[in-house]
This record gives sequence, C-alpha cells and structure tokens, in this order.
Amino acid sequence: MAEAIILEGGRLATMRAGYGLIEEGAVVLQDGVIVWVGETSEVPEAWRGAERRALGGRLVTPGLIDCHTHIVYGGSRVREFELRLNGASYAELARAGGGIAATVAATREASEGALLTAALRRADALIAGGVCTIEIKSGYGLEREAELKMLRVARAIGQMRPVRVVTSFLGAHAVPQGMSADAYIDEVCLPTLHAAHAEGLVDAVDGFCEGIAFDTAQIGRVFEAAQALGLPVKLHAEQLSQSGGTALAAAHGALSADHVEYASDADAAALAGAGSVAVLLPGAFYTLHEVQKPPVEAFRAHGVAMAVATDWNPGSSPLGSLLLAMNMACTLFQLTPEEALAGTTRHAARALGLTDCGIIAPGLRADLAVWDVSDPAELSYGIGQTPLHSRYFGGKT
Repeated sequence: MAEAIILEGGRLATMRAGYGLIEEGAVVLQDGVIVWVGETSEVPEAWRGAERRALGGRLVTPGLIDCHTHIVYGGSRVREFELRLNGASYAELARAGGGIAATVAATREASEGALLTAALRRADALIAGGVCTIEIKSGYGLEREAELKMLRVARAIGQMRPVRVVTSFLGAHAVPQGMSADAYIDEVCLPTLHAAHAEGLVDAVDGFCEGIAFDTAQIGRVFEAAQALGLPVKLHAEQLSQSGGTALAAAHGALSADHVEYASDADAAALAGAGSVAVLLPGAFYTLHEVQKPPVEAFRAHGVAMAVATDWNPGSSPLGSLLLAMNMACTLFQLTPEEALAGTTRHAARALGLTDCGIIAPGLRADLAVWDVSDPAELSYGIGQTPLHSRYFGGKT
C-alpha cells in the first residue's frame, strides 16, 4: 500500500452539490483514490503522519472532463475557415465534398503513427488545461480499417499520457461518396462496429442525426446493434435542424444528446425522463456563426443535466481549451459559472457513464486540478487564461 498524501489548506470545490465548497479544506489521497475529504483542522489522526502538501489557499476542483472530442484526425480544414468567412455554409461545404469528407480523405491517408503524433499534441493541450478524462470519437474513417485505426490511436493516447480516454464509435458520422446511407450502415458501419467491439476498442456508440448525415431510422438501427452488444449510446442531435434525434436518443436511454441547439421543450422533457445529459458545444456554435441557441431554460425547467465540452475537431470546432468552452457556454448560452464547472466535472462524467470521478469524494479516483485562483467562477471568467497550478491524475502529479 502506497503512503498517503494530504493536500491541505485549499478551497475545495467538491462539486457534490453546487460548488460544494469547503473553505479550509484537505484531501487525503492513497493508492490513486481519495480516502478522506474535509476541513484541514479535522484530518483524522490516522493520517497525521502522512506527507503534507500545502495548497496555499488555492482552489481545488475535480479533474476536468472533456466529454465530446474528435481529436484523432488527419489534415486541416483551414481553407474552409476562410470560405465560411466569405459566406459558404457548413452544409454547402459538406455537399461540395468538403467538410467531413475532406477530413476523411486525410485521415485515411495518414499512418497510425502520424495520427498519434498529432493527437498527442492535442491531448497535451487539454491536459495542460486541467483535463483528466477525454472522450475521443472515431468517424473520420468511414471504412473498416480507417475507423479501427482511429480507435487504436485513441486507446494509445491513454497509454502514453496521464489521462483517461473513453472511446466512442462514430461510424455513422457521414455518408461516403458513392454510397447510399442505408447501404453504408449495412455494409460498413455495422460490421465495423462489431469488429471494433471484438478488439475492445469501443466504450460507447455515437451517431450524427442530421439532414446531411443520417435520419432517425438509420441511427435507430445503429443503436439497436450497439445495445445488442451491451454498449451505451449517445448522439449528435438537433445541431443544424429539428431532426428528431433528441427524442430518439431519449427513447434509447442514451447517455447524452449533444449540440441540441434545435431541441424543443418536449425534447427537454424526454431527456429528463430518460436521465440523459444535454452536452452543450459552444465552440461549434461560435465557429459556424449559428444563431439558434440550445434551450437552456427548458433544460433547467425539466432538470436536465447540462455538460460542456470542446467538440475539438478540424472543421466546426477547432477549440483546444475546455476552460474557454466554459467561458463560451456562459457568454453565449447564459450558463452560470457554477453550471459550467458542473458541466465539465460531475455532469460530464455522467455523459460518459462514469461513476468514479467528477466530484471530490472518498472512494473516487484521485483526479484533481489545483488552480492559482480562489473563486471557482474565475475558471469561466477568464478568456484565454489557464491558471492551472498542478494536476493529480490517479493521485500522481
């Protein structure tokens, strides 16, 4: 058994309810787990001989969780950024062979090593911002070997960096040129899902339910296959239009519905009934110059948990800072700083089906972020600031 470590004299935002603040707090860590939390003056005698590390009044939060990313990809979409600024819409670019299709071509061409090198740089940026868990999706392969390659790279990131990686199979991301959506689902997506599951590469199954991608019937078939394998589901839903994806996700008990700009009050009620999380992605909203905001008031009224993530991807959200995503969620979607921090800790954990992280409590993973601030609202207040002092991943800095 490893020696215990006491982090003491900090302001703890435990996130158990609201901020869950402990003003002069201490956390005892041992064997990668939190074993005690409370006031520094009340640390039990059993731990008094442990190594003590002074927090100096700094803020301590759970390690942040980025619950929606696409950080494994090849190429760049910087030219499309210019085209959008000159008036081209995301849908227009997709129909012209740009968008996701352009990244698919670059990802297929890239070697596994090249994809890993680039993805590690992106993971390092998130880690430097206090992130301890990253969800990573496939979806830029759209063929068996390329999809499997992406998922293997995602798994490798978790082995090469002090970060937890959760993978989502996003085979139903776009329709490859020259195929119908139904043929792609039957001939490529579902067989690849089974292959990825057999390799142990999949933690959840995602899809893109939109007019430029797949309809509810097609996504429904993917969800049925996922659930037959015992895999949880989640969905890109109501990003660009009202497509029925959120209701579909709720009907399947999805972990989350993501984007949800065009979700309705009825959708919010459905998510609440299913216990699904609404994942807000302000980076895509900002990049695509969208004007339809997620129905935050409806989510509040129905008690829907709201998570916040970067959606880091090369086309619609080249956003490499979860702290900036928190700021955007507040300034663009009117979340409170408390909601934004809950959205990158306890609600983000729930959006990934994780029960061992997201709050500071005994028995959970010792994933913590120590910040050179004292007020938790400062994490959402700063723009382009990264006040991370130190990070504990499994109890290790």
